[in-house]
Formats: sequence, C-alpha cells, structure tokens
Amino acid sequence: MKIIIAGAGDVGCHLARMLSGDNHEITVIESDRKLLEDVSAVADLLTVEGDCTSFATLRKAIVRKADLFIAVNHEEERNIISAILAKQMGAKKSIARIDHNEYLEPNNKEVFINLGIDYLFYPEKIAARQVIKLLGHTATTEYVDFSNGKLSLVVFRLDPASELVGHTLLSFTEKQQPLSYRTVAITRDGRTIIPHGNDTYMEGDMVYIITKEDSVKEVMAFSGQSNIDINNLMILGGSQIGQRIALELQDKVNIKLVEYIADKAYKLAETLDSTLIINEDGRNIEAMMEEGLSNMDAFVA
Repeated sequence: MKIIIAGAGDVGCHLARMLSGDNHEITVIESDRKLLEDVSAVADLLTVEGDCTSFATLRKAIVRKADLFIAVNHEEERNIISAILAKQMGAKKSIARIDHNEYLEPNNKEVFINLGIDYLFYPEKIAARQVIKLLGHTATTEYVDFSNGKLSLVVFRLDPASELVGHTLLSFTEKQQPLSYRTVAITRDGRTIIPHGNDTYMEGDMVYIITKEDSVKEVMAFSGQSNIDINNLMILGGSQIGQRIALELQDKVNIKLVEYIADKAYKLAETLDSTLIINEDGRNIEAMMEEGLSNMDAFVA
C-alpha cells in the first residue's frame, strides 16, 4: 500500500515508524528539513520537502497513486486543505487530524465528507477517552476498544489473590463456559509468551485478554485486585487532553485541575464551570498536599 503522511512531528513520526514495519511504501511530506532527517533515521521511507498544501509538493509525492493520505500537521487548517487536495488529485482515501470537537458532530462531519475527506480524527479526544476508561477500570494497566467497541483488550498483572494463579489456560477456561474471553499473550520475566492450553498462569504475570465489552468486569475480577471507585480526581495541566477529561467527568466526580499559567487557568475556569481550577505549580509538593492531593482517588498528569 502506498501511504503518504503529511507532517513529521510526533504523530507523523510515530505513524511512519509503525506503518513502515508492515511493508507499506511510505512517503513523508514536511517543510522542516530537520524533522525530515529525524523521521528518515527511524524508518525506511521516502521524504518530500515542501508545503503539503502546495499542488507542486503533492505532485512530487505522487499523491495521485496514493492508497491513503494522512495529514497530521500541528496546524488543523493545513491538514484539512491538504486532505481535500490529495483526494481531488487522486488519493483513494484521505484522513485529517483536527483540533476542534465540533467538526465531529454528524452534520458538520458530513460537510467534510462531501469535500472529500474520508475520516477526521481528534487525537486529544481519543487519548482522553482512553484515560477515562482506565479510570473506570483501575486494576488495568491498559484498556483498548476495537471492532467499534464490540471487543476490548484489557491488560493487568496477576496478584497472589488471583484465582487464575496456578491454573493452566485449559483447566480454567473449562470452568468458564460459555467462554467470553481469550488470553492472547502473557509477559513474564521480560519475555512475552503466546500461551497455549497447557501454559500455567503465575503470580506477577502481565496478562493480555480480549473480551466482549459486557464481560470486562467479569474478566477484571480475575486479576485479584480491587477496583477503586473514583469520586475525587486531580488533573495536572490544562492541556487539551486534561480539559477533555474534566469536561466529560466534571458532572460525575469531584475534580480539581491544577494549571501553572494564570491566564490559562482563568480561561479554564470560564469553560469548566463544575471543575475547581487551581493556579499553582504542580511541582510544589507542599502546595499540592494543601490542595488535597493525599485525599484523591486518582491523579492524572
């Protein structure tokens, strides 16, 4: 598959590294030569130096033959323009990173589809949702939805109290009929095992399980750890991710958001009317303790 990535920042570099390992033909467009050199050092790919909103640059990248065009610059406008141009110039699919949640509303999203953009994604919203899911399942170290939310991957470490410890995969699953989950990997002593029926669960194992969404709580009980109900939450930093987490949870739990920059703290207070905004340096441990850090059920930074 020929994939063109516009933007060699953190997101673009990560995508290039990840996709180049799957034998795709990757081309990265970037106007900053230093960023192009950096991405070239971590992945096997082609680079085009130039403005991704330029017809000449897109032609140089041979966008007409692209199976997929992904625009992930920091500037939202450049992503939207380049994704529209790429599709009009022959790319089969185009994707644009955005910074405004309103673009994802059904009526607004339809406008972009009509312009030629197949998919919009808002990385800060995706990250915030992942944090919120982890807060809802505190015994996990990872929690990922896929197949449109029908399946979930949960990852947790086995405590001594776990009922899995000492059982083989086969002996335990025989007691769990009908089976609603599958163990797909186990990390033990720094090694990752693809387990089979006769492999035994051991204390300290990091277990990766795929399950149906409605069986997540049942699977989490296997960890041997207690789930913590989050009633008091402190968020360090008023980034877009921090704001999104507060916005989605402020009517459900008590939230304190700590922001060091005064002007930003005032603006956050206007937007997050049910969140207590604290203008303080999060590195000041004494001040954080005075704000009730030790009484928090969870801390997000």
